[in-house]
Amino acid sequence: MSRVNPVNRMKYGMKYGMKYGLSSWARIAGLTVVALLTLGPVIWTVSTSLRAPAESFDLPPQIIPSEPTTEAYDQVFAQIDVWLLALNSTLVTALIAVGQMITAGLAGYAFARLEFRFKKPLFGLVLATMMVPLQVTIVPVFLILKSMGLTDTLLGLIIPAWPTAFGTFLMRQYFLGMPKDLGEAAMIDGAGPWRIFRSVYAPLAAPGLAIVGVLAFNYHWNEFFRPLILETSTDNFTLPLGLVSLQGNLGTGSVSVVLAGVALSMIPAIAVFAVGQRPLREGITSAGVNR
Repeated sequence: MSRVNPVNRMKYGMKYGMKYGLSSWARIAGLTVVALLTLGPVIWTVSTSLRAPAESFDLPPQIIPSEPTTEAYDQVFAQIDVWLLALNSTLVTALIAVGQMITAGLAGYAFARLEFRFKKPLFGLVLATMMVPLQVTIVPVFLILKSMGLTDTLLGLIIPAWPTAFGTFLMRQYFLGMPKDLGEAAMIDGAGPWRIFRSVYAPLAAPGLAIVGVLAFNYHWNEFFRPLILETSTDNFTLPLGLVSLQGNLGTGSVSVVLAGVALSMIPAIAVFAVGQRPLREGITSAGVNR
């Protein structure tokens, strides 16, 4: 067996160790820059919300307020009914997220495992709806909801959002990555299609359903356009729509009040992402492994 010269081994280790070290530092530096660009506006929003209105436009702006105060948050609770708005947003967003998990799971399983006529054209039609902007369909949706008496109601926001083309596509790909042997074994034991889905595939698809739920919650929690069109009474306003009334503070220079409302609206979304981060990561990882 040939022996490697210790000097050459040292040079080899130094060369590739330095290369690996420089690559790691470059990766860390790049991620740090991206993180600062992403979190910069959030940090500035929270920092400004803790300042007095007179300090909102100081130049250069200070990241850490010299005298932090919660006066802006008190003004937000005094000017709008934060609790009612948050309750409406929580109810609407949670029911939409649960509804999309159910519809996406059922539709994705049907397109992945069941055989029926026109399956491929129907799936292509579902995917085609992803290319249609919401602004194109909002008028027909409004007229349909008006004929059903669901305009200016929370149900008018919830029910039309249950079908999800992206969720259906995601869950179809997720089910396609699962082994067929599990379903065939359950079929031999006498289980029907519904029992196979409920007892075999649905538990395995929990990470994928978690992805659908988290993404649906984050999207619809910040949704503004549909509530603006469909809701007219303040009792049915969601939080993003209710925060619009704080814009009047911009005329008086109280930008801290506006950003305090924005900071409050970010808390539930951050909490949901923190709780769902693990299943979200596991779902993405397992989906990549299955492919």
